[in-house]
Amino acid sequence: MSTPPDPAALYPDVAGLGSLATALRAEQDSRLGDTPVTASASDPLRRATVASTQPHREPLEISAWSHERRWSIRGTEPFQTLPLIDGTTDDLAEVAEAARAWHDGTPLDGIRRAAPFVHLTGRFEVPDNDPVRLTDSEWQSMRQEATELEYAWQATYQNLVEAAHAEPTLRTLYPFTSHWAVRFSTTTRPHLTVVGPCLSANSDSTYGVGRGIISQDLGQFGTADEAVAVAVRHLPSVPGPEPLGG
Repeated sequence: MSTPPDPAALYPDVAGLGSLATALRAEQDSRLGDTPVTASASDPLRRATVASTQPHREPLEISAWSHERRWSIRGTEPFQTLPLIDGTTDDLAEVAEAARAWHDGTPLDGIRRAAPFVHLTGRFEVPDNDPVRLTDSEWQSMRQEATELEYAWQATYQNLVEAAHAEPTLRTLYPFTSHWAVRFSTTTRPHLTVVGPCLSANSDSTYGVGRGIISQDLGQFGTADEAVAVAVRHLPSVPGPEPLGG
């Protein structure tokens, strides 16, 4: 791996102003006004945060790339610390637009309209941390993510997510995923309580059901609906609404 260039060489304008926070303000004062922008103490040329007026939004994280001139943003909610928005751009003025909208409490779709580079993760804001709404939000994000993947078996995985969401018993559970597997919890993040089998989408367009994340000991099936039906039969009980995991 090549050594990244000196940030001062890649971002000479930022270096000339002393920090990314100052550069954001200087980009166009009318965008940020008196919005508080905080420079990173450890990496002022590449990192900054912008607080929000909304208590259910963490400060927007802004970071500069190491190997090319580009910036990323990440806006999370505080209870689960999951991203509501993210995105990358080579236009610092766009970053300032997104930061101002995040700070002002602009709705998520409005932030995207203000700064088109912003990517909405599919999660929606749940200011009161209602667990049922948090679960709905996570399902929405998982379904959107499944449509955006660019892997060879994206369609197989999307079919699995949609089949699991269509099953009422599974839809009441909080979903989470890793390694092309869909799992379920009786509590929301940040502390998951895993329940039932693991569903997996395989590279040969089949679907597995197993007691563990790698195992398919409960069967391998040709359709997502078959796999979901087996998973439901192996749930220990019919769960009710999930509580907060924290």
